[in-house]
Amino acid sequence: MANEHRVLDASPSNTASLILAPQGSATALDARTISKMSSRQLRDLMGSQAMMEVASLRDWLLGDARRADDPTKNVTELCNWLLAIGIPIDRVAISISTLHAEHDAIGRIWQKDGGVEERVYVSPGPDDPVYLRSPFYASLVSREWVEMRLAETPDDRFGIVPELKAQGYTHYICIPITFINDMTAWVTLATRSPGGFSSRDLAVFASIMPPFSALLELRVAWGTLRNVLRIYVGDEPRQAILSGNVKRGQVSTIRSAILFADMRDSTQHTVELGVVGAVELFNSFFDCLVPAIESRHGEVLKYMGDGLLAIFRESKDGGKCDAPERALAAARDGLATLNAFNIQHPDKPQMRAGLALHYGEAAYGNIGSGTRLDFTVIGRDVSLASRVADMNRTLDEPLLLSAAFAEELGQKVTSLGSFPAKGFVDPVEIYRPELTDATLENVYRSPKATFFDIG
Repeated sequence: MANEHRVLDASPSNTASLILAPQGSATALDARTISKMSSRQLRDLMGSQAMMEVASLRDWLLGDARRADDPTKNVTELCNWLLAIGIPIDRVAISISTLHAEHDAIGRIWQKDGGVEERVYVSPGPDDPVYLRSPFYASLVSREWVEMRLAETPDDRFGIVPELKAQGYTHYICIPITFINDMTAWVTLATRSPGGFSSRDLAVFASIMPPFSALLELRVAWGTLRNVLRIYVGDEPRQAILSGNVKRGQVSTIRSAILFADMRDSTQHTVELGVVGAVELFNSFFDCLVPAIESRHGEVLKYMGDGLLAIFRESKDGGKCDAPERALAAARDGLATLNAFNIQHPDKPQMRAGLALHYGEAAYGNIGSGTRLDFTVIGRDVSLASRVADMNRTLDEPLLLSAAFAEELGQKVTSLGSFPAKGFVDPVEIYRPELTDATLENVYRSPKATFFDIG
C-alpha cells in the first residue's frame, strides 16, 4: 500500500467504507469525498465523544468567536480546540484576499511551537508561475480540497512540496473558501505526525468548515468595510459612519490644526502629460506629503484633485496642545521631501506646492441629497485655511500661516501683512514661519525654491 492513498467514499449507500485510490490520481489529491460527506457520515466517523466536542467547537465559532476583537486570538483558540480534540496539527495557515490600497491578501500562520504570525501579501498577478504551481491555484480551479500525503507526493507536484518535506510535514490539506462576493480565502492544515491525519481528523475538518467559513466571511466583510471607508473618507469619518452617523445634516466638530496643500501648475501638467501621466505625478506629489503628515499623527481627510486637506487634532487627554507644532513639522518635512524628489528626478516635471496652516474647528457634516451623501469637512475655519492657501501664489511663498495658527504655535514668525480674503469681511493677517530648519531655508532661498511654486 506504499503507493496508495485512502480516501473516504461519500456515497449515501456507503457511509464509512474505504476506497483505495492511486496517489497520482486527482481523487487522491483533492479529497473531495471527505469534504462532501453528509452530517450523518461525519458523525459515524467521529464517534459520539468527538461529535460532542466538535458540537461545542461549532457553537464557539458561531458565538464567542464572532465577538472577539482580535482575529489572531481566534486562530490560536481554534488550534487549541483542535489539539484538545486530539488532532495532531502542527501548522495552520489562513490566507484571505482583501480590498486594500497597499496589499492584496492577509495571512495568519499558526505553528504549534511558535504561535501566530501575521503577514501581508502583494499579488504578483494571476499568471505568476509560483501561484500557478501552488495548491491555492489548484483548489481554486477545482473548488475542492487539495490533499497531499507528502511521503507519496512527487516534489514537482507543487512548488511548496520540497519545503514542506524539508520541514518534516507528512500530511497537508488546502481548503478553498469562496465568499458571496467572490473573494477567496484558503485554510491549510499540516501535521508532522508519522501517520498523518486520520479519517476522523478529516471528518472533524469537514464538520467545522461551514461555521468557520461563516466566521471568516463575517470578519472579511467587516474588515473590508472598515478598510474601504478608511481609504476613501479617513479614519475619523470612518468611525463616525460605522457608529451610525449617516443621516443628512448630522454635524460634529473637532478642534485642530488644519493643513491645506495643493500642487501648482496642475492644469499645465495634465495637458502636457495626459490624464494617466498626470495621475502618476499627483500620486508622487502626495507620496511626498502624506507620510510626513501621518508620521506627525495627522490625518488626511480629503483629496481634492491635486490637493489635500489634513488635520492634526488636539490631545484627548487634555494635555499640552502640540497640534500646531506637529502640523508645522509635517509641512516642513513634506516640502523638504518634495524638494529632494525634484532633485532626484530632473527628467520629470518639477512639482511645486503651496501649503497653508490654520488653527480652529473643523466640522464633519453629511451633505447631499437622497441616498447619495458625502461625509465632508466644512466650516468657517476650513474656509479660512483654504483662503490662506490661495495666497501662496500671490505672496510668493510655499508655506503660510494664519494669525490663529501663529498665536497657538507660540514660536517666532514673520508677518507678511493683512490681505482681503474672499468671503471674509475683515482682512486676514498672514505669517511665514521662522527659517530655523536648514532644509526649509534652502526651499525658500536657493534656486531649487522654484520647485515649490514661488511665483
